[in-house]
Amino acid sequence: MRVAIITETFLPKVDGIVKVTCLLLDHLSKRGIEALVIAPRYGEGARYNDVPVRSLPSLPFPLYPEARLGFATLSLYRDLAAFQPDIAHLFHPVMTGIPTMMMLKWMEAPTVTSFHLDYARLAPQFRLGALDLGFTRPLIDELTKNIFNWSDYSLAPSTLVQQQMRRLGISNVGLWRRGVDAEAFNPRFRSAAMRAELTAGNPESTLLLYVGRLSDEKQIEHIRPTLEALPNTRLALVGDGPARAELERYFADLPVAFMGYLRGERLSQAYASADIFVFPSRLETFGLVVIEAMAAGAPVVAARVGGVGDMVSDGVNGYSFESGDKVMLLEGVRRIASNRQTMRWMGQQARAYAERQSWEAIMDELIELYAGLIAARRPQRVAV
Repeated sequence: MRVAIITETFLPKVDGIVKVTCLLLDHLSKRGIEALVIAPRYGEGARYNDVPVRSLPSLPFPLYPEARLGFATLSLYRDLAAFQPDIAHLFHPVMTGIPTMMMLKWMEAPTVTSFHLDYARLAPQFRLGALDLGFTRPLIDELTKNIFNWSDYSLAPSTLVQQQMRRLGISNVGLWRRGVDAEAFNPRFRSAAMRAELTAGNPESTLLLYVGRLSDEKQIEHIRPTLEALPNTRLALVGDGPARAELERYFADLPVAFMGYLRGERLSQAYASADIFVFPSRLETFGLVVIEAMAAGAPVVAARVGGVGDMVSDGVNGYSFESGDKVMLLEGVRRIASNRQTMRWMGQQARAYAERQSWEAIMDELIELYAGLIAARRPQRVAV
């Protein structure tokens, strides 16, 4: 089996989409399946481990400079034809994916699209002077429906997003659940040195942790009332993004540590060294960082977006709340932090849930889907 992976974002950029892409590529290699990555050019390097990467000419996205817009070229068609994919998986096709899908349709290769970013609901946060881009939401929804229905099969990361996609009119929507590497994210990585770093030398404080992009839709500023209401509580923010400077000013008078990007063991240590993971985002398709925190043994207080409703059992491994409800965010943290024994028990329940969410099983299910679509596309042999 040969699989073409088409994505709008790739290394060296680090986000949830890139993480899932790399996990898939690792699993395909493990199963002896050949892959080719097609992505906008973010940096140097023509391979990911043993997987070739076809980097397309790209430009920064003016409204979000961390992202890049990739442009398909005629030479890409020649590369695709030489690779002869049995199937193509497009990660939320937009600038890179749409023209590439046209090429794949011409080649009669079966296609799978997976939903990763709710562009229609992201648009209102971008403004050009007095121009509010929120008016584009119906147009983006219609475009999303048509693109996803153009593929042979679509995948949602959570039941909530699956329902949203069906309401848009997208047919043939299955689930591609998110898992976690329970060895890479594990309570055994708890580190006194990391906790001291995250708390600025105050390890006895209750430590709240956020991991992810520092951007407007994450609503990180909603954590402020919790810090103000609960004495001896500190917050560590792991990640970077366009809202960082504004957040640094907003939290300047509170005990908040801006850690920037952490990777590898340092990221594992950060998760495992925190007391409670907080995630007030208003917009997610899944929320991969939530299950990573749970695997590290941290109870979660998170907005009920994306896959949070699938993962968080209120009063067991954390608390969920309606996005934007600062009072319930505070109440969830207060309930957990007020009793150390309860905090430990909920952390154990979070870990127990995460241990059952194996990436290996989830990726094997995806490969089975690929095989089924390939078999369905092949001409049926006539029995003699």
